[in-house]
Amino acid sequence: MPRTTHPELHRTERIGWLRAAVLGANDGIVSTASLLVGVAAAGGGRGELIVAGVAGLVAGAMSMAAGEYVSVSSQADTERADLDRERTELAAAPELEQQELASIYVARGLTPDLAAQVARQLMTHDALGAHARDELGISATLAARPVQAALTSAATFAVGAALPLVAALVSPSAALTPTVAATSLLFLTALGAVGARTGGAPMGRAALRVVFWGALAMAITAGVGKLFGAVV
Repeated sequence: MPRTTHPELHRTERIGWLRAAVLGANDGIVSTASLLVGVAAAGGGRGELIVAGVAGLVAGAMSMAAGEYVSVSSQADTERADLDRERTELAAAPELEQQELASIYVARGLTPDLAAQVARQLMTHDALGAHARDELGISATLAARPVQAALTSAATFAVGAALPLVAALVSPSAALTPTVAATSLLFLTALGAVGARTGGAPMGRAALRVVFWGALAMAITAGVGKLFGAVV
């Protein structure tokens, strides 16, 4: 009989860079908009706002790159250590490792005989790959990529941070704070919707989530700026 297939669209392979991109852009918008709103609430003029915003953009992008690289590198180091340990165990006791793999398949619903056959065939084909995937949960799709995460976060942070900066540059002085806050919330809404759409998730809930936390961050920062501005 002819083999039939149907198209399927999965987005799991996007998780690594999508997480870093959404995190970077969201942090760029929220942190820069909050910084601008806080400085404005403290009585700073447009010049002070732009200097603070540009400094926040550069510092934030570098911080995101460094933080993502260090954290994802730690994950990659752990994965490599687990693979090295598994490689040693496969060389020392392949029979026990095959039994271990079969027990995993039994727990997933296969009969013991079928699980033993599957484990044997998979280990004959690629023993380390089978254990990495089914025992350790490590796959090529979800493997840690430190450089990709660092560059994606830094770039998207810079883009996100530039949006409230542009809003501050073009808005009238009298309406600077509400303009920055309103446009930033619009940007966050769009970011949440686009990120959810790219990942195949519901857009409304994602947009509401980022807008809530962005509004909360700006409100708290404005309150702090007003308080310290009044004290000074």
